[in-house]
Amino acid sequence: MLTLKLISEQTEHVIKGLKKKHFEGAEEAIHKVLEIDKCRRETQQKLDNNLSEAKKLSAQIGQLMKKGKKDEAESVKNNVAALKETNKELEKEKAKAEEDLKNLLYTIPNVPNDDVPEGKDFHDNVVVKEGGVKPELPADALCHWDLCKKFNLIDFDLGVKITGAGFPIYIGKMARFQRALEAFFLEEARKSGYLEVQPPYVVNEASGYGTGQLPDKEAQMYHCNLDNLYLIPTAEVPVTNIFRDEILDEKDLPIKRCAYSACFRREAGSYGKDVRGLNRLHQFDKVELVRIDKPEHSYKSLDEMLAHVEGLCQKLELPYHILRLCGGDMSFTSAICYDFEVWSAAQKRWLEVSSVSNFESYQANRLHCRYRDAKTKKIELCHTLNGSALALPRIVAAILEDHQTPEGIRVPKALVPYCGFEMLDDKNF
Repeated sequence: MLTLKLISEQTEHVIKGLKKKHFEGAEEAIHKVLEIDKCRRETQQKLDNNLSEAKKLSAQIGQLMKKGKKDEAESVKNNVAALKETNKELEKEKAKAEEDLKNLLYTIPNVPNDDVPEGKDFHDNVVVKEGGVKPELPADALCHWDLCKKFNLIDFDLGVKITGAGFPIYIGKMARFQRALEAFFLEEARKSGYLEVQPPYVVNEASGYGTGQLPDKEAQMYHCNLDNLYLIPTAEVPVTNIFRDEILDEKDLPIKRCAYSACFRREAGSYGKDVRGLNRLHQFDKVELVRIDKPEHSYKSLDEMLAHVEGLCQKLELPYHILRLCGGDMSFTSAICYDFEVWSAAQKRWLEVSSVSNFESYQANRLHCRYRDAKTKKIELCHTLNGSALALPRIVAAILEDHQTPEGIRVPKALVPYCGFEMLDDKNF
């Protein structure tokens, strides 16, 4: 969440940034924050004054008793007791103000970086880079869902029988291909200095609030009511929460972690052609990168993450472009976000396969993720970043369509050592 220091010192900048994100009621929310904070600080000042006065009066009681002035001592005791009663009420007022302030701050999104373009939705995103060559497919080229049926690679109907729409069954070579992609992405991350972790697939409420999934994306998460746990929508949530309530040493930064996980998203309200086949699933696999860094280094970290994901797209021999998201299309928590999209040749459309974001101090403030400056010894908020490297379903869809042949789907050269075959076809054993 936004820091009170930022809101109080750069009020107009914050309001302007929230308007760029099309956050309704930005001015009202920020001024309400300042009002509650003023009330909290005034209450704290009254508490401090009363405590100081009570301490001063308490010292007088013993002196008065020594002098035999019992009546005066009793009167002072009564004053101290009255101050203590007043402080009980002030403590309640302060606690309520702090709770109201926290709950309000949870509802206010991050302020976008100055480089974020103006815009209302995805139509206003800016292409900053393109790579690869779109393949020329024959007129009878198939979309990936038809290819999956032709070569018996994925059974979407069987997934519906067992669970419901959005939970496909991967068969034979495709199951092996999935594992090959996961291993490839993890190995590439390891080569880039990321330490692999295997996180839980369910998290508690505090973790959801820590990374900003709660309360913003509550409707999109699967909730285990009995235990009040949430299935993770991305490994970002458990991996970033490793550093919740931690004070890190500056010498250990940047911290680089990667994780493979299944991801679970309700995708409420999604329907139509854009959700067909692998385009949008409720359960899918993904390798996630997470970085914790010092504020002055976080944009260098962002550039390195972008270069890493771009390298994956190149090694998979897929046409891609990189989008800088406009204010209206950004996530609740990000300060800047870049989307990678690959070309799906048979569908003739771009498919998002990665989002790489810098959250600056927004997540770290929620997480209480801090570091100790080596020189000043001061405790400062970290910057957090994350990115998909990569999400499998749409990558698989693009590979199937872009690399299709009459005999099967050609496996990108970089993946052959990981899966042990050069062609995805109906020879499944």
